[in-house]
Amino acid sequence: MGVPEVRPEIAAMPGYHSPQVDVPVRLNTNESPFAPPEGFISEFAEAVQSIAWNRYPDRSASALRNGLGRHHNVDADNIFVANGSNEVLQTVLLAFAGPGRRVVVFEPGYQMHVQIARILGSEVMALERNSDFGLDVHRVGEMLTAIDPHVVLVSSPNNPTGQCDEESLLDVILESTDALVVVDEAYAEFSTWSAIERAVTSDRIVVSRTFSKTWSLAALRLGYLIGSPSVIENLWTAVLPYHLDTSKQIAGEIALKFTDEMNTRVAQIVSERDRVQQALISMGVNVSPSSANFILFSPNRDADDVWASLLESGVLVRNCSSWPLLKGWLRLTIGTEEENNVFLQGLESALEQE
Repeated sequence: MGVPEVRPEIAAMPGYHSPQVDVPVRLNTNESPFAPPEGFISEFAEAVQSIAWNRYPDRSASALRNGLGRHHNVDADNIFVANGSNEVLQTVLLAFAGPGRRVVVFEPGYQMHVQIARILGSEVMALERNSDFGLDVHRVGEMLTAIDPHVVLVSSPNNPTGQCDEESLLDVILESTDALVVVDEAYAEFSTWSAIERAVTSDRIVVSRTFSKTWSLAALRLGYLIGSPSVIENLWTAVLPYHLDTSKQIAGEIALKFTDEMNTRVAQIVSERDRVQQALISMGVNVSPSSANFILFSPNRDADDVWASLLESGVLVRNCSSWPLLKGWLRLTIGTEEENNVFLQGLESALEQE
């Protein structure tokens, strides 16, 4: 008897990897450098004591969706929730992509967009960004018309480059295709514009958000999507029943009470991002201007050597050199002031090495 045969596209596909190394300063996964407020932790610890563990969770996550609706000034029917924004995106692609359907991404871009789409059997078409990581929207429109995709994935701000595309990109996509436009706003709180208002009134645009970054809850794995009720209804059909456990729903509800603390964290990170970005420029490092909580930079020398030198200094950043169109580039997550200073000192030492 032979062994079970995996689907050939899965066998040929590398998994998603983010190497973790035990170092004093870990700045490679775009997490918040700050823990959640003590008030959140204590209130959550008390709340889980009352969970009826022998009962299934609220399948529709009504209380959490109502809380998110109040936070964004939309109706609960405009909101879908899942286990992190990656499951949100997976559910969207389950409903609107899959075998025989085309998904367009922009590269360099978030690797999981491609990964999830291909796992689900979609045909993925990657449109390349310019050398400055921007997009020629006229050219994009022409190419989209020729491709005729079912789904277009846009990150705003874009990971890993950090920049925000002009909002007019959405208009070009809508005019050139009949596709669903998925705007991944994992880092939107650090940025200048959002597509949420458009998503609420359109059957063509949805916005994905996460609790992992600005809410300091990466360990929770909680994400949500905002869109029209007709689109959201299809996601509830595609997702598994009882997919979001009760403790996660409660944690999300409680987190929404600490919006002021979250906004304070965002302001601190943005201030540090701007400081670090200026320091990198003063070192002669090539920087992709960031509207997120990370910075993509090229040290203008062997990126692998610089990455290794930083690691010896106790600092772990993301080596993006093997990613499409990113040879020579590294990505830094903004940490605390102390962590960022250790990084800058380590980078300065690495650049001084012959």
